[in-house]
Amino acid sequence: MTFLIEREIITQKIKEFQIKEFIEKSLKGVGLSHTKIQRTPLGEKIIIYASRPGLIIGGGGSNIKKLTKELKRNFGLENPQIEITEVRDINIIAQIVAERIASALERYGSVRFKGVGHKAMSDVLNAGALGVEILISGKIPSARARTWRFYQGYLKKCGNIALTQVDTAYTIAKLKTGIVGIKVSIMPPDTRLPDDVKIKKEENPVIEEIEGDDVLNQKIQEETEKESSNSKKSPNKEKNEK
Repeated sequence: MTFLIEREIITQKIKEFQIKEFIEKSLKGVGLSHTKIQRTPLGEKIIIYASRPGLIIGGGGSNIKKLTKELKRNFGLENPQIEITEVRDINIIAQIVAERIASALERYGSVRFKGVGHKAMSDVLNAGALGVEILISGKIPSARARTWRFYQGYLKKCGNIALTQVDTAYTIAKLKTGIVGIKVSIMPPDTRLPDDVKIKKEENPVIEEIEGDDVLNQKIQEETEKESSNSKKSPNKEKNEK
């Protein structure tokens, strides 16, 4: 029984990965960030995060209708509901930055690749990112393939932060000299590092007086006063007895 459940979960995850891969290939040039798939009683809900939602919808919703039909036909989805969410800050999304670099290289060629890399790196840092690394690999600018690295800021390369917090994306640009690979890694501004420790100042504790304590203290004070008065009267009594 457990084996069948695990097998079903693995099959669902593979199907979700194939759907995301299909959407990524179908929606190029729309500033696609990422895709989420949720299962609802009405069917599968697909949330697409992109910087240009108008291009996904198309004129009169033609593009989104076409995408819905293709998802039904290719993956057997009964009632896929596509929801599009606009991404506001596009300069800290690694996938969008990588696509912009690829489109710039395809437009201007490999001659201006250094300017394209430095421009993308400065835009990411101006958006508040802690660090960025851009790798452009291919036959640029010469006939021999090599890798150019654009790096600035602080970027984790290993550990849990590098796996869970650093946003990494891969894409390609088709040039006359051949295919160029692009890898972008960005550490977002809200990343919490394990060595980031903040010491809070100790605040002065507020002591509130309780009415019951006041009454108790008053009674204790009255009893001490009575005892002290009795001790003063006791020598006079001894003299009278003598």
